[in-house]
Amino acid sequence: MADTTAPSYTRRLVAEVFGTFVLVFGVIGVALNYGEEAKPLVVGLAVGIAVLGAAYAVGHISGGHFNPAVSFGVAAAGRMPWKDVLPYSIAQIVGGLLATLVHFAIVASAGGDVPASFSAVSNGYDGAFAPLVTVIVVEIAVTAVFLWIILGVTAEGSTTAGFAPIAIGLSLALFHFIAIPVDNASLNPARSLATAVFGGGVPLGQVWVFFVAPIVGALIAGFTWKPLFGRKG
Repeated sequence: MADTTAPSYTRRLVAEVFGTFVLVFGVIGVALNYGEEAKPLVVGLAVGIAVLGAAYAVGHISGGHFNPAVSFGVAAAGRMPWKDVLPYSIAQIVGGLLATLVHFAIVASAGGDVPASFSAVSNGYDGAFAPLVTVIVVEIAVTAVFLWIILGVTAEGSTTAGFAPIAIGLSLALFHFIAIPVDNASLNPARSLATAVFGGGVPLGQVWVFFVAPIVGALIAGFTWKPLFGRKG
């Protein structure tokens, strides 16, 4: 018999830790181990597959955000209380850091250059990346559209009920294909912080952009979803 008891708050946070761990472990593991020519394709597919698997595994427990920007957007759309955003975000950041800690151990045990490895897969602007303004515009745009998709496929009465993780995973892969050449693709502050902590001073100094821009994009989508796409009457 199925358990119809509502998940406890602790279970919801643990689910967010786990889901974000899967997302970050997958995307960073692939990014660390594939060459530049293959990276946009395999990293985009990896993050989409990771979200798909994690959402089906624990999305029914926590809602399957795995990303502070998503939590902000969902709250802005009125789908969760604002008081839950900070605990969810902390859980997601913890999950991302745990994932990258495993990769730190792998790189270090193999004798690799830890700062260089993690700097190469961190998000950034200027230098090897696009200019700051371009990065901000791209991150806001792709995160906003991503949130509109999430809010649409998870809305009450959606024709995609049960298939939402597939739509979300494929969409996330698409937006990574767009943003990887620009800034290594964030859309997710937890993912950006996870690599920046081991990437050295430059990634850490630039990580603020990958908190601000995705959250702004998510808030735009959250506050506008109902008037733009919500059911009338």
